Amino acid sequence: MRLLIVLLTLVTTFAARADLEWAYQVMDESLLPQRDLDIDLHAPRMVPGSSLQRSQDEIDDHWNPPDWFPNSHHAPVPEVVARGAGENVRACAACHGFTGAGHPESAHLAGLTVGYITRQMADFRSGATRSPSGSNAMRRDRSWMNRFDPTDEQIQEAAEWYAGVEVIDWIDEVIEGDIVPKTYIGDGRMRHIHPDGGTEPINGRIIEVPQDRELATARHPYSGFTVYAPAGSLARGEDLATTGANGTTFACSTCHGQDLNGLGDVPRLAGISPLYTVRQLNDFRSGERAGTLASLMTLAVANLTDEDIVALAAYLGSLDP
Repeated sequence: MRLLIVLLTLVTTFAARADLEWAYQVMDESLLPQRDLDIDLHAPRMVPGSSLQRSQDEIDDHWNPPDWFPNSHHAPVPEVVARGAGENVRACAACHGFTGAGHPESAHLAGLTVGYITRQMADFRSGATRSPSGSNAMRRDRSWMNRFDPTDEQIQEAAEWYAGVEVIDWIDEVIEGDIVPKTYIGDGRMRHIHPDGGTEPINGRIIEVPQDRELATARHPYSGFTVYAPAGSLARGEDLATTGANGTTFACSTCHGQDLNGLGDVPRLAGISPLYTVRQLNDFRSGERAGTLASLMTLAVANLTDEDIVALAAYLGSLDP
């Protein structure tokens, strides 16, 4: 009987990963449109309001990401944020940006507490949390956060800096519908509207695309995103988040604060990438994310369906941070 229970648990865990596999956004080069294949990686690029010029090759350099607006920072940027620290530590800003807002493929850091950020880094070090996580072997091979080896001092510097960065709202709107624009996943695991046009069924997914593809691929720090979610997601998500939906889960405000903008070292939920939220809730449910305080979230997500997770993510993303 014990063996049967273990096998059933393994099957359930695998299904929890696989059913939401779309949220982890792995690029398939065979599906890239021609314009992505023809891009000149060495041509200089600029963004409005900045005098800096960078080629796409330079923009994609994970040890020297473009700081398009250096005068906007209220504190000097630590070296580990701007340049990394050798082969095993990429620059924090390469994925999380100089605004700490991240992108759909990475976490938001702005405004999180020093304690929360340092605990998450400890969980990455121990392997209790994997990034990116899930069942796909390609993603496991790219678990960069688990391979990084910054010093405690560098972690503290980055945590203190991002904790002091002002939170920005970069989700323009959440649009509900069963049919959405046709999209593809490009380099950097970011989804874009397909240049050939057309539509496709949403099929229970969250579709998150840049408002301006050119600015997003240039890593413009203030270029926002539009989110598409299945019809009815916002109402269902609000019920789950605010009341627990008749015992399905717990009201998010219990731990995350009345406005869902965080409470002490418990992180903000309002206004973050719905795709990121889907991945985190799925990882808590499957056991992939098992770090500090994970047991509390494990209880919260235990009865959530895939549809519930998508609805919660859409609703939380629609809120103002």
